[in-house]
Amino acid sequence: MANILVIADHDGASLKPATLNAVTAAGKIASGIGGDVHILVAGKGAQAAAEAAAKVAGVAKVLLADDAAYEHQLPEDVAPLVVSTVTGGGYGHVLAGATSVGKNLLPRVAALLDVAAISDITAVVSADTFERPIYAGNAIATVQSADAVKVITVRTTAFETAASEGGSAAVESVSGAGAAGLSSFVSAELTKSERPELTAARVVVSGGRGMQSGENFPLLEALADKLGAAVGASRAAVDAGFVPNDYQVGQTGKIVAPELYIAVGISGAIQHLAGMKDSKVIVAINKDEEAPIFQVADYGLVADLFKAVPELTAHI
Repeated sequence: MANILVIADHDGASLKPATLNAVTAAGKIASGIGGDVHILVAGKGAQAAAEAAAKVAGVAKVLLADDAAYEHQLPEDVAPLVVSTVTGGGYGHVLAGATSVGKNLLPRVAALLDVAAISDITAVVSADTFERPIYAGNAIATVQSADAVKVITVRTTAFETAASEGGSAAVESVSGAGAAGLSSFVSAELTKSERPELTAARVVVSGGRGMQSGENFPLLEALADKLGAAVGASRAAVDAGFVPNDYQVGQTGKIVAPELYIAVGISGAIQHLAGMKDSKVIVAINKDEEAPIFQVADYGLVADLFKAVPELTAHI
């Protein structure tokens, strides 16, 4: 009976929602093999994040690697720590959310362990068998791994967020190998916004090429502010320079599954649909009645967005 290790994505003070989704997936694996779910928190001054992890329901133990080498959680430094933790603790599974952090770290872990990396799973069939989307989500592959350690990233939108309260796990300190010296932190430029984070928002308003320019995105921002929504965009809008890259929703952007997704001026290319088609309710506004977005929309409005969006905003 091997335990399951979840790698925490955190900011030093609290856990990112993706970690809770990964815990849910780990719990499904644990229910089949009878193991426990542990969380590894690597960082500097990350005691608060470790304490938050200890309160997550279903977590049996939290491992805290508090070291200056992990202050910026560089994957070149954290990967050896994960490997030593896995080999020393006899873990059979390593999981992380399929975020930029998880997708940067776990392939390195898999390489160091000489096992296959299983990416972006959407379902747990058994302890060694998982489902993951391929062909931009148009098909689901069932993959089975014979490796001694399964290294897995979890598509967060496919698993409900684990309860963030109710647990009382012990926090245990672990030591790592320190900095690997392969990379160094230079600086970080973070976008600050009062709107919710795109991947965690209950409502998302996205604009596409039909917005015509970045100067027109305030139309969507006004609607988003009334709905308490995040603002997203298609790759076409991002590539055209209308909005920054961190707005992008889609196969090569962020995967979202809000309760309400409003697509404005978005045709519905397959790559965009792969990033939002799991939304609970999809509303599409487009002047082209043949646009593919209407095939997945629950509600569609064929109209000029420059008239429809201000009218919608005024009525809310």
